[in-house]
Amino acid sequence: MTERSTRSSDNLARVTAFLGAVALFLSAVEYMVPKPLPFMRLGIANLPLLVAVDVLPFGWFLVLALVKVFGMSVVSGSLFSYVALFSLAGTMASALSMYGSRILLRNAVSPLGIAVIGATASNLVQLALAAVFVFGASAILTAPFFLGSGLATGIALGLFACRFERDSLLFALIREDARAR
Repeated sequence: MTERSTRSSDNLARVTAFLGAVALFLSAVEYMVPKPLPFMRLGIANLPLLVAVDVLPFGWFLVLALVKVFGMSVVSGSLFSYVALFSLAGTMASALSMYGSRILLRNAVSPLGIAVIGATASNLVQLALAAVFVFGASAILTAPFFLGSGLATGIALGLFACRFERDSLLFALIREDARAR
């Protein structure tokens, strides 16, 4: 391995670790917010994933998603429960759809659009799991509230991410550090 590729890998690991720590912090904050359903979250811990779409290559992006899920499950004490399964499925659906939309749509979609796509994908997968494992066919009754709240938080996170990417010196440093690969 050359010195340049080692430095590049170190930069990506540092950015991933930092964004993972932010995801864990936001997970802890999110855990304190009351939830109408045990698996329902606001999604604020997805903000580092939303930021990472533009700065991390796919492999590191998936590592970040897994760190978020594992960390959230440890923080919430749900590692060996169905809630962790919901979190893993929702996060992976969200992460893959966000990354895929950025690749397929390039600059035609803003962080706001990416956030809404991710929130919708996560909520649809979690509703399907709720129908299979928890509520049965009556899961459809939670769909309007669940999808509506996901849309609202997706919009809020997307607006925040747009502003963060535009105005944040921290984001500029993260982007520069990741691009030094």
